[in-house]
Amino acid sequence: MPAQSKGSGKKSSSSLSISEQEYKKVAKKHEPARPIWANCIKAFFVGGFICVIGQAIQEAFMAGFHMTSKEAASPTVAVMILISVILTCMGVYDKMAQWAGAGTAVPVTGFANSMCSAALEHRAEGLVLGVGANMFKLAGSVIVFGVVAAFIVGVVYAILGFGGGHL
Repeated sequence: MPAQSKGSGKKSSSSLSISEQEYKKVAKKHEPARPIWANCIKAFFVGGFICVIGQAIQEAFMAGFHMTSKEAASPTVAVMILISVILTCMGVYDKMAQWAGAGTAVPVTGFANSMCSAALEHRAEGLVLGVGANMFKLAGSVIVFGVVAAFIVGVVYAILGFGGGHL
């Protein structure tokens, strides 16, 4: 292999480096614009539509089974979770989530989708080490946050005298 001469036209690696600020400027120039307002509007309407469906299901339970709104709340959540899991298994919920963004992640259906997606993705690894171990990776943090937040609110209520003693 012939040796490279100094005048061969190759630049040294030090002459190609740019500063971090210059890199950020170039990267920002080539970054596609994000339609923030359009994304917010899509998320608002899709999340609202999911909530309207949930309200319609609750009204159906109240009318069809003569339940109060409090009694109809649990079966409504169960049906919404079931619908979300079925749509996730069919690949529909993920496509809707790509388009709508946070509008599908905020309601309980987004939580069910995250668990179901992880379970589907890791099902080839087995029921325990695949599905069982991986389905709570994303959703586990939500569960932990909910439990810790409920504990803190309960302690604050107990200290301030707002809670307990009445059922």
